[in-house]
Amino acid sequence: MRRATRRALASSLAMVACGATLTACFEEPSPHEAVQTFLVGWQSGDYAAAAARTDGDPAKVAKAIEDAGVHLDAASFRFKLLGITRSGGNAQADFTAEVDLGENNPLFTYNGKLPLHLVERHWKVRWSPSVLHPKLQEGQRFAVETVSEGRKPIVDREDKPLQTDEPLRVATVTPAKLDNPQRLVQELAAVTGFPQDRLLRQVLSAPPNSQVPLVTFGRDKYAQLASKLDIRGLEMKDETQPVGPDSPAQIVGRVSAVTAENVQQLGGPQRAGDSVGLNGLQKHYQDMLTGSTSTRVITVDLKTQQPVAELGKWPGRSNSSVSTTIDSAVQGAADSAVAGGVNPTALVAVQASTGQVLAVGTKDMHQEKDALAGKFPAGTAFSMVAADALAKSDVSTKQRLACPPVRSVGGAQFQQPGAAGGAAPTLQANFAGACTTALASLARRVDAKELAASTAAFGIGAKWKLPLKSFAGSVPVIRSDADKAKVITGQNVQVSPLSMALAAGAAASGTWRPPVLVTRPPSIEQTAGSPVTPPPTAVPLDPKSLSTIKSLMRAGVTSGTAKPADAGSGPRVYGIAAPAGGDAQGRKRFSWFVGWRGDVAVSVLVEGGDTTAAATIAGRFLQTAKAPS
Repeated sequence: MRRATRRALASSLAMVACGATLTACFEEPSPHEAVQTFLVGWQSGDYAAAAARTDGDPAKVAKAIEDAGVHLDAASFRFKLLGITRSGGNAQADFTAEVDLGENNPLFTYNGKLPLHLVERHWKVRWSPSVLHPKLQEGQRFAVETVSEGRKPIVDREDKPLQTDEPLRVATVTPAKLDNPQRLVQELAAVTGFPQDRLLRQVLSAPPNSQVPLVTFGRDKYAQLASKLDIRGLEMKDETQPVGPDSPAQIVGRVSAVTAENVQQLGGPQRAGDSVGLNGLQKHYQDMLTGSTSTRVITVDLKTQQPVAELGKWPGRSNSSVSTTIDSAVQGAADSAVAGGVNPTALVAVQASTGQVLAVGTKDMHQEKDALAGKFPAGTAFSMVAADALAKSDVSTKQRLACPPVRSVGGAQFQQPGAAGGAAPTLQANFAGACTTALASLARRVDAKELAASTAAFGIGAKWKLPLKSFAGSVPVIRSDADKAKVITGQNVQVSPLSMALAAGAAASGTWRPPVLVTRPPSIEQTAGSPVTPPPTAVPLDPKSLSTIKSLMRAGVTSGTAKPADAGSGPRVYGIAAPAGGDAQGRKRFSWFVGWRGDVAVSVLVEGGDTTAAATIAGRFLQTAKAPS
């Protein structure tokens, strides 16, 4: 329907322009009226009217003009009269033709000539195939030859494809072998749902001896329809394409053959038989991965079915692979770690020194919607960020703070289930044990602007942009002691696993960096052709507060709730494990681990009330994950 509407609109606009161009110079007695009627009839689809102004057999001429549009698979014709010369009873009209070949191809433009002569006092176009194009001769027709480049892969940081080959079945035809193309496409359309007229024009416009792909089937779809595809003249060809996504599959995205449903929605250069990215990076970089189809307009000898002359050629836009920062070895460690868990889990690992995303692993969560773009309560895992402001306010890690079951700060209530009495622990011990009530009590020791500056320094709320949906976190405006206490304990803060992994990377390297997932093309804005918007700049942290944060994070895995994450020999593990969410309103409970080992920073989010679950998964991951060199 869209294509038909486009053709009708293009044709009507072309007629208006043509009429304005042509009629101004037509005066009688002259050959102008014959030229006008012929060209306007050709352009508007009134082939009988055009044929009537020639000296040929009206039915044969009308059919020849109509076939020219079919064999070119033309969306529209547009003509501009250049001039008419007359010598006695003969004349010649020179014109320029613009043919919209559709499928996002350039215009096929050429100069033509209409020879005319007087027949019983009426000017007639002297008919021959060269009227349609100077190089078209008797016994020839137009044809359009198209070649689609194979889909390029999405690759990891080592240029290894993040897809595996999957077998496909391609339904093709060789037009010269068909005794009834109309019947074939009618039967194929009934099985697949593709528009019958679109399939027929693909067949009729192709070079007769070429193998024309019409529909591509995946393994399951072909198995479902195989019994209905025993159509005379239809040939099935085996093909493999790198369309099965490797891990992280939801980040890479799935690829499908163009279907009857999505071909109507794409509106691009895709034809039946091409592939289309359904989600993830495959969808975002669809045009880059597939490029565009190269096109040639040729003439073909009807007897030999062989090409004769090339009338126009367009190479199409080249395609290229998309390079990601995913490290397949680190991704494997992430997959193994989350597979050993029980509850829904999201794990994001980044290279601390670059901000590059190394791995995204999930169990019963979505890698894009949850791991990159999810909005989850930060809980006391956010005290890692708040520690920056506390250190700048000269709060000592040795200061003793009671950890009662309930505490009120500025009218806001904070709870620490299972809190034990006894001597007041140090700030370091309360941090390592993720004591909400003790940490909330520090709200009066820190300035609101300083706390807000610390959250910004760790990239919370930064304006980054990735090819896929992502969330940088959000912190409300801080106006009171209650607000400050909620930020310190992460109770009014929303974050994603990605934003917390970047925060851990900042603590590990001393500098917050925006995330990078794709290195080629260098930016989304450049790919889209819009002005380049530079990403947020790196933000160095204060060395003094950084030392405090590291000592607190180390205590988290040596004596605190993050201890299950400690990973044996090798570089030290730093981290904090803490609960988040869960209240009288029935919010879900989660557990976090946020930390790093060497140059690998990681955050793990696990649904459920087990506060050690995230740290356990992080420990399994950090035992085998090695930062890329």
